[in-house]
Amino acid sequence: MKRALVTGAVLALVATALYSGGASAARPRGLVGPLSDAQGNMLGTVRMIGTGDGKTSVKIKAAGLAPGFHGFHVHAVGICDPAATDAGGNPSPFVTAGGHYNPVTTNTHGAHAGDMPPLLVAEDGTAWLKFVTDRFLPKELMDADGSAIVLHAGPDNLAHVPAATATGGERYHSHVDDVFGADTATKATGDAGARYGCAVLERVTS
Repeated sequence: MKRALVTGAVLALVATALYSGGASAARPRGLVGPLSDAQGNMLGTVRMIGTGDGKTSVKIKAAGLAPGFHGFHVHAVGICDPAATDAGGNPSPFVTAGGHYNPVTTNTHGAHAGDMPPLLVAEDGTAWLKFVTDRFLPKELMDADGSAIVLHAGPDNLAHVPAATATGGERYHSHVDDVFGADTATKATGDAGARYGCAVLERVTS
């Protein structure tokens, strides 16, 4: 009887380890960010982990979003204030996250280190994306002011607005800056619209 009780206890411990992943299956070191909207609704989670070869694996799983493409970027400051206002005092949720993460300030949108593939949301409002990038490492995002992930309300054209056709003819013109091709705003943000969701990236050590 005693032996049966010991065996049962061992089996229970094994089952618990398998269910929880066990000590050897602790969360991998890297970064994680809970994504929420301006009303505080939880939208999903962003995870980043170094792959060991100078690259970073990025994963996002989200729900409750509008179907279609959404701009998805790393921003330079790890502050997600839903009650933030712009310089004119107008409501501007998450403006506190700053601009795109872009250590090489001469780069325009599409080449920012923090530019990531737009997130495609299904008709049921769910989205899942995984990719690998060599534009940043997790440790590089955790500088003095941290970093954040921002999900935008609209699609992101990655500033791909050709000034001329393949034969050199004029194509797209901006009436804002009076230039052909991408204007200042497009080069900065890709016309992705308002900041819909934000996640402050934090280190995961265990």
